[in-house]
Amino acid sequence: MKKIKIGILGCGTVGSAVDKLVHKNHALIHSRTGINLEVTKIADVSPRVHHPKLVRDAHRVTEDPDISIVVEAIGGEHPALEFVLSAIKHGKHIVTSNKELIALHGEQILRAAEEKGVMVRYEAAVGGGIPILGPLSHDLLANDITEVFGIVNGTTNYILSKMTRDGVEFAEALAEAQKLGYAEANPQKDIGGYDASYKAAILAGTAFGHLVNWKDVSFEGIAAVTQEDIRYAAEIGYVIKLLAVAKKAHGACEVHVHPTLVPKNHPLATVLGPMNAIYVKGNAVGELMFYGPGAGGMATASAVVGDIIAIANAKCQMTNARSKAMHVRSANETVSRYYIRLTAPDRHGVLAGIARAFADEKVSIAAVTQKETIGKTATIVIVIHQTREENLSKAIGRLKKMRVVRQVCNIMRVGI
Repeated sequence: MKKIKIGILGCGTVGSAVDKLVHKNHALIHSRTGINLEVTKIADVSPRVHHPKLVRDAHRVTEDPDISIVVEAIGGEHPALEFVLSAIKHGKHIVTSNKELIALHGEQILRAAEEKGVMVRYEAAVGGGIPILGPLSHDLLANDITEVFGIVNGTTNYILSKMTRDGVEFAEALAEAQKLGYAEANPQKDIGGYDASYKAAILAGTAFGHLVNWKDVSFEGIAAVTQEDIRYAAEIGYVIKLLAVAKKAHGACEVHVHPTLVPKNHPLATVLGPMNAIYVKGNAVGELMFYGPGAGGMATASAVVGDIIAIANAKCQMTNARSKAMHVRSANETVSRYYIRLTAPDRHGVLAGIARAFADEKVSIAAVTQKETIGKTATIVIVIHQTREENLSKAIGRLKKMRVVRQVCNIMRVGI
């Protein structure tokens, strides 16, 4: 019987769920793998936490000679980084669900682990319980992966789904998400796009086999999406989703997170509530979609314990340990279609002036619709053909200076 002693840092939602899952499925895991998993210590400083295996000093986990695998379930950068590096220094393998830690400090952690000959696994950092990093780094190795994109943040997907189905505005949908526990009291990392951007960097690095610097990922959140945008998108056959997108071509890649108009007939358009879904394109397998719960204690614990078993079986490799950094194109270099909503006076010649500003910057209009007029102000919705973001930015800059444009209300990408 192969006995593996585990230490857990953090006894919150994820840490406590890992402990419960190891205990609940102990016999099942042993019967399938021959491995006897045992959680021996759990470190947490919160006075609200009580557990028979609880210790208050994390170093009693990271420096314990009997513990071979340390699960980091603290979250955030600090002190998680310091504890993980301490555990590696003392020869421990690491399993974490901390996307921020891996996106911001993954290279440092992996280099340290390589030097000590230990393994680092972080399947749960992207997609919660959805197996995605394992398939990308192992099962799909025969493929040239060219695109990975999808819904990777359950909070924002719940909010946008609520706005779409119930016709409520952003603030009401956010309040409902907080009430149900899908959003934190301070939800900025979710609604601001940070959480999805961390996951986008990890997805791109794993799919393309290169290190992707999170600082090169362009991102924005969903706070600017209004009921008007939801309604106008529906009229032209789209739903709005916050997408993390990674595309590779000609030795470089683009990685970004933006609210995007997704065609109603695309599988991602039907992903509702707090669920996640990730689309993968490979030159041999074609198109795949991975769907499931992107968060939650037991769903995340499923991925964490899977990583523990992989390390115990020595069936994993040092992901990206020797990878070179990949060039990430700036946002200005990317090409997309765009949706633009603006307001302008309802009078003769306004549309002609707006069209001229786009034409002068080599931006082609695919469709333009003037919506309802309130007082003397009209809402104008414009869909742009494929164009470089640099050109669009110049055109938008010109629009903002025009006397006939009251406000550029929102800009979103169209299509996948």
